[in-house]
Amino acid sequence: MTRPAPDASPYELSADAEQRFRELLGDDAVVTDRAGRDDYADPYWIKGDRSYDSSAVLYPSSTEGVQAVVRLADELEVPLWVSSQGRNNGYGGPSPRVAGSVLVSLRRMNRVLEINPTLAYAVVEPGVSWMELHAAIAEAGHNDLLVSVPDLGWGSVVGNSLDSGVTYLPLGVDFQAPTGMEVVLADGSLLRTGMGALPNSKAWHTYKRGLGPVLDPLFVQSNFGIVTKMGYWLMRKPDAYAPLFLTVPRTHQLEQAIDILRELRLSGLIRGVPVMQNTLTLASHFPELLGPMQAEGTLGEEQLDALADASGVGRWGMRTAVWGDEVVVARQVERITEAWSAIDGARVDHHRTFLRDEWDQIVDFADKVQAGIPNLDMLESMPPGFGHVGFSPAVPLVGSEMVKVVELMESTVKRETTASFLVGICVANERTAVVVGGFGFDTANDADVRDAYRTVKTMIREVGELGYGEYRAHLDFMDEAAAEYSFGDHAYLRFVERIKDAVDPKGILSPGKQGIWPANRRTT
Repeated sequence: MTRPAPDASPYELSADAEQRFRELLGDDAVVTDRAGRDDYADPYWIKGDRSYDSSAVLYPSSTEGVQAVVRLADELEVPLWVSSQGRNNGYGGPSPRVAGSVLVSLRRMNRVLEINPTLAYAVVEPGVSWMELHAAIAEAGHNDLLVSVPDLGWGSVVGNSLDSGVTYLPLGVDFQAPTGMEVVLADGSLLRTGMGALPNSKAWHTYKRGLGPVLDPLFVQSNFGIVTKMGYWLMRKPDAYAPLFLTVPRTHQLEQAIDILRELRLSGLIRGVPVMQNTLTLASHFPELLGPMQAEGTLGEEQLDALADASGVGRWGMRTAVWGDEVVVARQVERITEAWSAIDGARVDHHRTFLRDEWDQIVDFADKVQAGIPNLDMLESMPPGFGHVGFSPAVPLVGSEMVKVVELMESTVKRETTASFLVGICVANERTAVVVGGFGFDTANDADVRDAYRTVKTMIREVGELGYGEYRAHLDFMDEAAAEYSFGDHAYLRFVERIKDAVDPKGILSPGKQGIWPANRRTT
């Protein structure tokens, strides 16, 4: 059964409500001018289209400030949309689903609250970026600790985690690193999850469960509360670290490569989160070989084969790494190389193993990311005006299924656009990968931008017919992605709506996030 469209009509912030927020936070923490609000607009959205505009940006600087904002919003029935750093580009950025919502930016809550070197974890506020956490660990003298980081280090540790953002070290597998949250609820009260529910808990950030149901996942990709504090597990720096790059020379070998990769993951020879990308996407890793990222799909199959051969990156290339004892690392590299050699013409590049005291010698982008060194190097491969959007289903690590999904996504892009098909297969665990597939476009070309969002909605429907859905949806098609999860007449969505109505009866927290609408905006 198709569910009726929600009421996404814009909200208008009254002058009285604006003044109340100013009295609460101070004028410097309330921004209403267009330029200030546009700092929180999606840079890849249609230029001049204000469908997801906000009415104000608030900057609380403490948990108590967030509680006060929420209490006032609840009193005045003001919809809030929360972001940590607001770097969620490609997924809508920090823009609100309901136009006119008041943005709550947590950038000023940027303290690293604790670094525990014995148990290898940190506790951070939501405004702390990966770069800031990495720097804080170094400044505290804990050079034996590593952070599992994403490709770009400017985002929030909390924000990325709460949107199921991928990181690449072993603790990135199945999002293992986040643990123990402090959450402001819609009535302004404060909740601590897991062992944190125990006053003066000593195990809050060391044990992921507690007594009774585990609540932490309820605040991932949801609109049930605002996380103001979170633990994040760290990793001991290994004795040796060997970054690897594995090639797949031709597209027809992808099925074989995925099946080999699955067995390498299940055997434990490959850990962490490997990423396999097609030739054009690899420009983000090898701009010196492939040039900048390309928005236009001007190359045919023979040309792509020639580019893959000339550059040496293959039609598919995978970055991964081995961490551990030096002798064991060397043996694992041998075993991986032996397994990959079953692919005709494939190659395993292992240019160096870094020892524990050689981290300062790591310079290549991918090597840094897999060593827990946050950076912004990938941005150098992006030409001015390059935007991107994608569709990211979770697909089992079975070669035939992976090929089926990738080929369908690619055919949709070629049929509906003139763009280059860009895709990365992020191996989230031993049995599943998230296929981050889509394309780039020129953000100055309104027609291309509109085509991009329309095409992804087509992909959502077509891949949904194969039984695969988004693991993380862009603002503009959260409802379409959620609609695919329709088993039992949308039993899942109806259940989370009941939770939403119970914990946020006035529907003030991020209405519409990931397709979860409050009762006052659901239509029948």
